[in-house]
Amino acid sequence: MNAEQFNALHPVGTPVIAYPACRPEDCPNDKRLVTRTRSKAEVLGGHTDVVWVDGHDSCIALTHIDVQPAPTAEEIA
Repeated sequence: MNAEQFNALHPVGTPVIAYPACRPEDCPNDKRLVTRTRSKAEVLGGHTDVVWVDGHDSCIALTHIDVQPAPTAEEIA
C-alpha cells in the first residue's frame, strides 16, 4: 500500500502496531509499538512510503505498520 492509499483509508490517529526495526516474522524479539499514527503517510526520499507514530522519534515504513481495528464502545468504557 502506498501513502496515498493509506491516507484514503486511515486518518491520523488510527491505531496501529509499528515495528521500528524489522517485522516480527523476520526478527521475533525486536521492539514493537502499540500506538497510533500522528501524521498522514508521505513518500520519503521519493521512494519509501512512511508514517509517523506516537512514541517514536522517526518515521516508520508503511511495510512495518499493521493497522488495528478501532476500539469498540465497550472497550473504551
